Amino acid sequence: MKRIILLCGSGLSGETVTEAGHQWVGIDISQAMLSVAQQREVEGELVLGDIGCGLPFRSGTFDGAISVSAIQWLCNADRASHNPVARIRTFFTSLYACLTRSARAVLQFYPDSVIQADLLQSEAARAGFSGGLIIDFPNSTRAKKYFLVLDVSTCRNRPEPLTEGGSNTLSAPTSVVQGRLAEIRDLRQSKKLPKHSVAWIKHKKERARKQMKEVAHDSKYTGRKRPQRL
Repeated sequence: MKRIILLCGSGLSGETVTEAGHQWVGIDISQAMLSVAQQREVEGELVLGDIGCGLPFRSGTFDGAISVSAIQWLCNADRASHNPVARIRTFFTSLYACLTRSARAVLQFYPDSVIQADLLQSEAARAGFSGGLIIDFPNSTRAKKYFLVLDVSTCRNRPEPLTEGGSNTLSAPTSVVQGRLAEIRDLRQSKKLPKHSVAWIKHKKERARKQMKEVAHDSKYTGRKRPQRL
């Protein structure tokens, strides 16, 4: 029997872990989601906490980690005090610490851009993890899923990505490169926009948001010329 840490939400994925014969501890930032998990009488232990502030567990406590659609929220600055890069770094550092040397973490997520995927992957490596990114159904808009498959000590064999044709011919690195090329094409197209126009300003602000920079919110005054002072 293994002990798993789970970024749990309402505990749906915890049921699968329980059925596999393992114990688990779930953590979530939402009290409402944990209340749903309690009402469903899940067998795992539940902890209220913000993973961006670090995981409150002792070193070497868990044999594995699972997350479904959670870590991409670390890329958002929901409060003025939030620094996305610092929060991501704190999460991966604390995750690495609370896992055993033979542990593996599988973190499924939905990045807004290739920049976010690269940021999460690089911060995981900075924390000490080996492994990397796997993309299932890379050519599908709806079915595409991103996974960080991370090992604590040595990099073991990673599962092959699923593809629509059943053959695993397209690897994750290839898909990431294609994403970068697409972003370069978008950047070149943006140069055709009239400089200082509303569209040009919004494109520049959106690009800055993807780079995790602080950007003022759009309003009805965005792009308008200020009245001349006397």
